[in-house]
Amino acid sequence: MSKKQIRLNAFNMNCVNHINHGLWTHPRDRSQDYTDIAYWTHLAKLLERGKFDGLFLADIVGVYDVYQQSVDITLRESIQLPVNDPLLLISAMAAVTEHLGFGITANLTYEAPFLFARRMSTLDHLTKGRVGWNIVTGYLDSAARAMGLTEQLEHDQRYDRADEFMEVVYKLWEGSWEDGAVVRDRANRVYADPSKVHKIRHSGDYYRVEGIHLSEPSRQRTPVLYQAGSSGRGQAFGARHAECVFISSQTRDAARKLVQDIREGAAREGRNPDDVKVFMGLTVVTAATEQAARDKYREYASYASPEAGLAHFSAGTGIDFSQYELDEPIRAAKTNSIESLAKTVTNPELNWTKRKLLQQLELGGRYATVVGSPTQVADELEAWVADTGVDGFNLTRTVSPESFEDFVDLVIPVLQERGSYKRDYADGTLREKLFGGASVLPQNHAAAAFRAHEPAPHTY
Repeated sequence: MSKKQIRLNAFNMNCVNHINHGLWTHPRDRSQDYTDIAYWTHLAKLLERGKFDGLFLADIVGVYDVYQQSVDITLRESIQLPVNDPLLLISAMAAVTEHLGFGITANLTYEAPFLFARRMSTLDHLTKGRVGWNIVTGYLDSAARAMGLTEQLEHDQRYDRADEFMEVVYKLWEGSWEDGAVVRDRANRVYADPSKVHKIRHSGDYYRVEGIHLSEPSRQRTPVLYQAGSSGRGQAFGARHAECVFISSQTRDAARKLVQDIREGAAREGRNPDDVKVFMGLTVVTAATEQAARDKYREYASYASPEAGLAHFSAGTGIDFSQYELDEPIRAAKTNSIESLAKTVTNPELNWTKRKLLQQLELGGRYATVVGSPTQVADELEAWVADTGVDGFNLTRTVSPESFEDFVDLVIPVLQERGSYKRDYADGTLREKLFGGASVLPQNHAAAAFRAHEPAPHTY
């Protein structure tokens, strides 16, 4: 019986610091070159050499200003600020690769669905079907104010609006142009058959759209759909829409429960639970031997900033941890940020304190961390997959690009030798590489309802 193939994304962001804060000060770190396109094309070629499934690019709209009620530490430590647009990196990286997928975070709360649909279709054309979209609804009040609002929508209302946004883009991607609409008949001067191109009409609670999708169908039509919400409402949204779900967990028990909940949610939506791939956030520090890896971890930790990590976590929870004494229990507070994070850190049974958080943030970030030789790292990755049911990992960077180089050169060959990781890419689009089968979404996905000539009526 063949082993389950581990899936891997490199987790990154178009900025200096992403998850593990403070490491920009390490003398071998090159993340300050993020404004140089050569930095990104080098990374893309490295990841393709390692047969990574994708480069997943996070993004935020807004700044982290909850900790100490200011952006001072955010600016001093470059906590995802400054941050540039992730979408504009993709064409250059696609030009130097053939197989690597690209997951792009875009906050639909601040996007117009009609134009957003065109941008994603354009990228899907230019990459020959290697694009995915990480659907986020936002959690920063600073973003809402920057976009002209007094405050962001309530948590569940953001997802209500997101459901309707998805209906609009499904109508555009799946329903506006039929298969066979583009004929490219030079002799008869017919590029597209007008009888197979349809104006979509949508009138809902949040959006009114009437028009023809501006792009002809791309290879995937709808990009591969990623999502990371772990609140009850977020999981319901993911069960309906997501093909890849990102989770973050410190323990295998918690990860196992999340995976089970995700797959059960997909089944309730009439989907095949195996049509959802679950990726867990993970930091890996490796070297030729266990001792060398532990020495490297200590070296990295000496440059890391746990306080910067705490400031990042403050923004995610909406709780200003600077107001707490080191051993004072973190109390429940009404916030409008990431609901699951806020509930976890204020759970009295878990007894979180500022000191405990800072200890967990030794490397500047809160993701589970594996430190060891290539064999030990491979053991841990295989154990997480076997024990929890996750399909793979979102690997964060530490020192860039060194941490990805170490993983590609040291860990990937071990996984390949064990049969846990592919030796070469499958043909086709990102969706075909991840799931096999067709390049478009399956018939049991919510988007399929909008493939008729006349899109389905508003249902949310």
